[in-house]
Amino acid sequence: MPMHPMEHSAYLALRENATVLEADGSGDKVLLLEDGTILKLFRRKRLISSALLFPYAQRFADNIDALKKRGIPCPDVIATYRIASISRDAVRYTPLPGLTIRQVLKEHGESAPLRAELGTFIAHLHDRGVYFRSLHLGNVVLTPANELGLIDIADLRCQKLALSDSKRLRNFAHLLRYEQDKQWLLGSDQGAAFLQGYTQGMPTDRQSTMTERLQLLLTAPIDR
Repeated sequence: MPMHPMEHSAYLALRENATVLEADGSGDKVLLLEDGTILKLFRRKRLISSALLFPYAQRFADNIDALKKRGIPCPDVIATYRIASISRDAVRYTPLPGLTIRQVLKEHGESAPLRAELGTFIAHLHDRGVYFRSLHLGNVVLTPANELGLIDIADLRCQKLALSDSKRLRNFAHLLRYEQDKQWLLGSDQGAAFLQGYTQGMPTDRQSTMTERLQLLLTAPIDR
């Protein structure tokens, strides 16, 4: 998908009546537009940088394309823009409908079946070569079709082959950085439902080894 130049007047018109979902000291980062679509803005920090040749907005769009080719629910990209007047690149997309797992737990409470389903979903990602550094319960959505999908996927890489065991464990380390996520994954069964969901498709010998290694990660204290 090509990057489209956007004039400042067009940006202001698009931004009119938008709701700021995320911002920092440098300005807006994520806008909910009046029509319900999302505009995610990426700041170009230097005049010459890799973001000029490989814009983050384009990477975001490419990641969505890669996920869709793998059958993984995710947002739908509308367009990518280069907005020179504010030194930003942007991607506009239709959000993935549903609730994040964190929202589901807040509204509906404990769910052991969802733990197993999440384990199976992450195995599905890893088997299809998806390495999502920002993997946490706030970036996994339960859709109205009762499927799990991904959002906020700028920090994601896809490869042709399934992830190696070392990459899988490294990805789990990202997931387990958050105490509330980790405690929910452990549940009342010390993570058995989640681990069963993740390893059920593996050969028996590999299943036991991976379960042991993941159990160590789940029960280890979080580094501060």
